[in-house]
Amino acid sequence: MLTGSPEDGPLATSPPESLAGAAAALVSVALALALALRAAPIAGLWGRPAAIALGLFAAVALLVLRGWRHAPGRFGAANVITMVRAAAVAFLAGIVGLDEPLSDELRYGVTIIGFAGLLLDGVDGWAARRFHLASRFGARFDMEVDALSMVVITLLLLRSAQAGAWVLAIGMLRYHFVAMGWLWPPLTRRLPDSLRRKSLCAVSIIGMLVALSPIVGATSAAAICAGALALLVYSFAVDYVWLWHLWRSTPAADRAIPERV
Repeated sequence: MLTGSPEDGPLATSPPESLAGAAAALVSVALALALALRAAPIAGLWGRPAAIALGLFAAVALLVLRGWRHAPGRFGAANVITMVRAAAVAFLAGIVGLDEPLSDELRYGVTIIGFAGLLLDGVDGWAARRFHLASRFGARFDMEVDALSMVVITLLLLRSAQAGAWVLAIGMLRYHFVAMGWLWPPLTRRLPDSLRRKSLCAVSIIGMLVALSPIVGATSAAAICAGALALLVYSFAVDYVWLWHLWRSTPAADRAIPERV
């Protein structure tokens, strides 16, 4: 999923020292995640739930290293911050795996972690611009962590009985878009940067975190999640239509298989 740009060419790969730096950063964040799982005062977390969290983080790290091989430059602070966000999402995934129902106290903690991750989402973008480390890899990495966080948050909403199973559709929208791209390659064309896309994603995550909070009843939480689903469906629909019009406006002779990003 995380790949370099075809425009970089076959020789545009990370040097060994850059790959080693990326691997070292990933290992450091993984160790911090393991320590957090072990030290967290949450009954039953250190066991199968912790294994789920660490397994998810390991999968993300492997995808990052696979993609970073074709992303020239150094890993940088922005990507490290995004990796910390991925670790926070993995921690929340561990909480999803708990056997006991989620208490109100635990839901407060989950909401705080979720908002901290959302704050870091702004910090990694700032760091990329501040230190001139912005890259297509970093933007894609950030987007995939956003998508993964939505999946985990919807699972937490389901576990806490704040919404029904339909809420999982929110988390699956991004992966449905990717799957449709494999069925119809024009959908894999690179989309332009969009304030609308970023804003609606952030608003939806904020809404779901509020809905997860114990101060919101199940009926209100379901309404908030339904609103988030509607916003995201609208956002994806705009992208679908834009890509369809782009394909229609492209001469048939130039409709080669587009780049995957």
